Amino acid sequence: MNLFDKTKIKNYELKNRIVMEPMCMYSAFKHDGIPTYFHFAHYVSRAIGQVGMIIIESTGVAPEGRITDDCLGLYNDAQIAPFKSIVDAVHEEGSIIGVQLNHAGRKSTASDGIDTIYGPSAIAYSDDSRTPVALTTTEIKRIIKDFQDAAVRADKAGFDAIEIHGAHGYLISEFMSPASNHRTDKYKDGSVFLQELTDAITDVWPKHKILSLRVSATDYEPNGQTVDDTIRMLGPVAASYDFINVSSGGITINPPTKIYPGYQVPFALKVKKAFPDNNIIACGMLGNPDLAAYVIESEQADYIGLARPLLSNANWVLHAAHARRKNDLITQQYKRAFK
Repeated sequence: MNLFDKTKIKNYELKNRIVMEPMCMYSAFKHDGIPTYFHFAHYVSRAIGQVGMIIIESTGVAPEGRITDDCLGLYNDAQIAPFKSIVDAVHEEGSIIGVQLNHAGRKSTASDGIDTIYGPSAIAYSDDSRTPVALTTTEIKRIIKDFQDAAVRADKAGFDAIEIHGAHGYLISEFMSPASNHRTDKYKDGSVFLQELTDAITDVWPKHKILSLRVSATDYEPNGQTVDDTIRMLGPVAASYDFINVSSGGITINPPTKIYPGYQVPFALKVKKAFPDNNIIACGMLGNPDLAAYVIESEQADYIGLARPLLSNANWVLHAAHARRKNDLITQQYKRAFK
């Protein structure tokens, strides 16, 4: 395997093994969840920069599911067309594009007209956070329907993929972690919520399109979720997903004890060994082209997810190609910059 391999997932060809990870831009300043010209320029420029697959930032499936008031949403039909303009332009540049669907749960700071936030249990994220209302079974079903409806809108907007955000301490992650889930009903096992949500999504998401799930492999907490817990909960649903995007942390304010280039790769490799039929995305400080190439060539993951490196450099792929002596991959428009 090579970082710059063309690959095929279902009917889609990816020009390389590089994925733009979702990164909140906090730029829906009207608090309506609608993408702006900034979002258009931001994402299309990465397609021009030859990223294989672009995943648009965390997009709320309900107003209270947004991380902040300035985050994107796909909870009403007025939001579809602005997303479609981005999708069409990214396609014009030859990349494929997905959107990450999320409910922020107890980590939501959205307040514009929102009085209540929700979680699996009435446990606040931190001492200075609002305490969530513990979801009833009826409310859980409503949120699952919110995800399902958002998936339908994503299809109407023309997205090639959706990624379900099950990481970083947001609602799905909260159900998966014993640090935030103290329920006594069937949802005390996070795999139950994950299974019901997956079933709802696959009922409406076209079979020929790509489906991804992002997970936190571990919480870095003594009483939290471990990578073995994650693998167990993934077991019943893994076959429904084309990609598993492996990250870590976020269930509490405590950061990982050690952060270094590639620190999350061992988690990705363990998930890859557990689910060899899935495409595994590794992420976390992989912005050095040689390191990114090594992770792929040593078959520790199938794709490289980049966040901050693509924030600072929309043309990271072109620079990586140059650094790896793959100058034939540099697009005609920018060849003069690499002579």
